[in-house]
Amino acid sequence: MEITTKQLTLARVEQVVFQNEQITLGPGVLDHVQASFDFLKQFSDEKTIYGINTGFGPMARYRVDDSARAELQYNLIRSHCTGTGQPIPALHVRAILLARLNTFLQGYSGIHPGVVTLLADFLNHGVMPLVPEHGSVGASGDLVQLAHVALCLIGEGEVFYRGRRPTREVMDELGLEPVRVHVREGLALANGTSAMTGIGLVNAIRARQLLELSILASCMMNEITGSFDDHFSRELNRAKEHPGQSLVAEKMRDALAGSRRTRKREEFYYQQHTGDEKVQEHYSLRCVPQVLGPVQEVIEGVSAVLTREINSASDNPVVDLESRNVYHGGNFHGDYVSLEMDRLKIAITRLTMLAERQMNYLFHDRVNGILPPFVNLGVRGLNYGMQAAQFTATSTTAESQTLSFPMYVHSIPNNNDNQDIVSMGTNAAQITATVIENAFQVMSIHFMSIAQAIDCLRIRDSLSRAGKEMYEETRARFPVLVKDRPLHEEIKRMNDYLQAKAWTR
Repeated sequence: MEITTKQLTLARVEQVVFQNEQITLGPGVLDHVQASFDFLKQFSDEKTIYGINTGFGPMARYRVDDSARAELQYNLIRSHCTGTGQPIPALHVRAILLARLNTFLQGYSGIHPGVVTLLADFLNHGVMPLVPEHGSVGASGDLVQLAHVALCLIGEGEVFYRGRRPTREVMDELGLEPVRVHVREGLALANGTSAMTGIGLVNAIRARQLLELSILASCMMNEITGSFDDHFSRELNRAKEHPGQSLVAEKMRDALAGSRRTRKREEFYYQQHTGDEKVQEHYSLRCVPQVLGPVQEVIEGVSAVLTREINSASDNPVVDLESRNVYHGGNFHGDYVSLEMDRLKIAITRLTMLAERQMNYLFHDRVNGILPPFVNLGVRGLNYGMQAAQFTATSTTAESQTLSFPMYVHSIPNNNDNQDIVSMGTNAAQITATVIENAFQVMSIHFMSIAQAIDCLRIRDSLSRAGKEMYEETRARFPVLVKDRPLHEEIKRMNDYLQAKAWTR
């Protein structure tokens, strides 16, 4: 894939990050980077410019001797490698590298073009820096996480490449040269929103997958229960002025095309009502467009903000070639990403809650009136069906509900109160990633339960094409459950399948 400035869309990010597509830098794309570097190198002579010949943060009041400029940049990288916790997953690190590369391509950072080409080399070779999960407050950017990335780019630290290995060993093996400090490469590499943005973009892509899965599961639930078709009709949903609601209803109509299980409301109107039949379904079945419509709109909004962020300059200071000047400010502040991650995790938690309630409907025989307790296809009392799997789904949903408390309003001043209001954007992005992972786990159990219900009612051949395909894919990983057996490996297989397949439409 050819990368040029301000051209990264969510679809292109998905190709590079999820599908490991190789990247090339478009013709002339480094010209602006080179011009920015040349200008800053000339402009910084005999001037006091933050982070070039001054200390960092509260230490900026101290001027650094010109002879120590390179040492200053290396010191920043090494001193900020203080991350703790587990390594950030390779998928997220890959997105971080792409976000950092694209930020530099905007030509506002004054860095040497060699930084960009080495980032591209790391991506193309699959060299993933070891980046700890904890450390960023998301206000002077993702200083700690990006310092760990920078440490690898200067040939130090560790990377994952055919195992966990010393960076310099891998670079020598691949014939790669470490970044050399020219003017401000250390500060530029460590300063910016690329960690939270990269993780956030992965979250946005995964959230789209989850939405499609939730719509499909909701459609199969309506088939299992023989629901009426008017709650996802065009006429009902266009009466409310929300595009997300109408789009979800449209996707439901598409997914249910050909189903022989949903019923026309018009036919019920002319039947004699005995009181034994429900006139309307439970909310978890009937209100799917209204529940998932806002989720749809949040995902679209988050995707738009994150796309703008990855195509922006997010470090400090900003080198502006047009005005031939250097501007100091706060483009590294992660408020946009932080707020969007909070919105996204709340939306995905709501999606998870819908799945958990639909699952409970299947398991509760006195509620659904058509299925055995816990869709148990064995001997009641002797066998237990999906009973214990519900514990897992319910506890996981509860965890997501707690994690949905917003980080955006959780600022803690630090850095001698220089950073007196911070975004916590990287925390927000990583917690959102956990909420998304939880949602996939709950959705895995939900589809397994749906398959049990379909077999219990013997309705496979009456399902829509989409429903039948999902049933078959589920059964390929989760054979019919009659006699009790451990399910944890089958839940994992289902989870892996749901995450690996491209569900977005």
